[in-house]
This record gives sequence, structure tokens and C-alpha cells, in this order.
Amino acid sequence: MRALTVETGRNGSVRTTEVPEPDVETGDLLVEGLALGVCGTDKEIARGEYGSAPPGREPLVLGHESLGRVRHAPDGCGFSPGDLVVGVVRRPDPVPCGACARGEFDMCRNGRYTERGIKDLDGYGSELWRVEPDYAVALDPALEQVGVLMEPTTIVAKAWEQVERVGARAWFEPRRVLVTGAGPIELLAAMLGVQRGLDVHVLDRVTEGPKPGLVTDLGATYHHDPADEVAARLEPDVVIEATGAGQVVFDTMAHTAAYGVMCLTGVSTAGRHLSVDAGGVNRELVLENDVVLGSVNANLRHYRQAADALAKADRDWLGRLITRRVPLSRAAEAFTSDSGDVKVVITIDNGNG
Repeated sequence: MRALTVETGRNGSVRTTEVPEPDVETGDLLVEGLALGVCGTDKEIARGEYGSAPPGREPLVLGHESLGRVRHAPDGCGFSPGDLVVGVVRRPDPVPCGACARGEFDMCRNGRYTERGIKDLDGYGSELWRVEPDYAVALDPALEQVGVLMEPTTIVAKAWEQVERVGARAWFEPRRVLVTGAGPIELLAAMLGVQRGLDVHVLDRVTEGPKPGLVTDLGATYHHDPADEVAARLEPDVVIEATGAGQVVFDTMAHTAAYGVMCLTGVSTAGRHLSVDAGGVNRELVLENDVVLGSVNANLRHYRQAADALAKADRDWLGRLITRRVPLSRAAEAFTSDSGDVKVVITIDNGNG
């Protein structure tokens, strides 16, 4: 069968190649791949900056943003042939740490977790793949065209959960939200904010292309002024930050409302230096009871939250997030950037692409 593979640590090695079909004796679900989302992590792996293949072999089958249809399901597993499913990315460490032992593997303490298509496990970028029933999540069949957005939605479902848990330490009725960036993660974060009935604002640099219209049609407000100016005007109660841009992070952090909660989901590039008024930042955080927290990955609870959020969303709007679809036979094209891209998806065309 065909799969999207990469030799980890080697730039430019992404290929569509033939690999063995998955072992039929595992007892897992056998899933026909339908689509695969491409994100920044995949591009880092493709550039050789990150990622590790299963121990003792190369290449790595790429792909952690999955969507597939069950072809075979063991008796009594809770799934049936024809079910639309996604596979969970992370697996708990084998020790396990206290968090992994309690199902909170997104909070692993010792770093021994594994991740499909990223760290020590093959991903979902193949015509057929296997997944344990306990790490598969069913989707509404009506989401077939957009269900590949499930995994990025889990990231922001967790971010919102973390914000609300932090806020619950005292009275918390947020009204205004600022989402920094307008990529797929950020737009999905904004969608979850709108679903919560909040006044949502999205900040990005671009003024052309699909992003401003996607924000407006969501019922949110789009901004493209400098981050410090926008944040100072809005004084948001909640900030979801996904750009990883250090200047945006600190400019926004300085202008939240009292008792503001800022959740960082973007990973910054190391080695970039800023001049920051550390004393001023400390003063604001302490005197206003503000919180800045980081959030990464997701556990099974967040996958279920994401499935519910997608089921409630406008499917036409979700479809507009996917601005380019590339067949598996030309998958390398998905790793090049286009100015009009929001989300690029590889279709697992099963030999017809």
C-alpha cells in the first residue's frame, strides 16, 4: 500500500512510497485512510528538524491529523465497519508517570510518551492504518468532508478547558476574547469562543485572502493593527495565543483585563531575543491576579469535546478552512506554502489520485 514517509533528520525526504499493509493479527481497528491534515509540526519533520521513527527502522510514516473509515472492527469493540473515525495522536509512557496513569497523557511528566507520526510511532498517512479501539474516536458521519479538522480542534478544546479551570479558582465570567493569529488552530479557537457566547476578536497581519471573511462570517471581529494597540483597546479577559511570536506574546500579555487568563498554544523559535520590562510584567501578573499558561496536545476527553464542537459548527464554514486539497500521489505539494492557504489537506485517494 502507499504511504507518506520521511527519513527523520533529513531535509527534503518526504515521499509517497510503498510500505507493508498493517498486521491483520493485532486485534485493532483496520481503517481506510480518507484524509490527512498538514501542520507546522509535519513541516518541521519534513525539514529534518524534529521527529523520530519507530526504534530500529526508518522511514517514519507521517501524519497525525487523521480521518478514516473503519473497514474491520473486532467484535464488542464499540465500532462497526463504515464508522468515521480519527486516531488519537499520543500514547502514554510505559512507566507510567502519574499523569499518564490517570489518562492525562497530554500532561506527561517524564517525556517517555510516543506520538503517531511524530515520535517513535508510525502515523496515519497511509491507505490503510491500524488503531487501538481505545485510541479511536467516532465522528458524526455528516463530517466526512471536514472531519480531518478534528485533531487541531482538540488542541483548542484543551486550551479552553484549561482557561476555564484556571478561571474557576474565583468568580469568572469572561466576556471578551482575543485570539492572536488566524491560521486553522486560531480560527478553531475563535469558533469555540463563539460557541461559548463570547465576544471574540481575532488578530492577524493579513488584510487580503480568506481569513478576514472567515472571522467575520463566524460572528467575530477581525483586526490587523499591532498587537499592543489591539490588546490595549480590547483589554481581553481571555487570550488564546497560537502564533508563538515572542513580541505578540508579551505585547498582548501586558494588556489583559484584571484576572486575565492567557493560554499559549504556539511554540516559539528558540534564540530570538526581546527587550522586556520584566518588572512591569511581574507587577501586572501579581497585582491583577493574571495567569499565563502553556498548553499542548490533547487527551481522550478533549477529542470528545472536539467532536461535539465540530458537530455543532457550520459545516460550510468549516469547509472553507480547508483551502487546498492535494492527493496522496502529489503529497509533496502540501509541504509548500501558498499565500491563500489556511489549511492544506492530503486526500488518501487509494490509488485514484
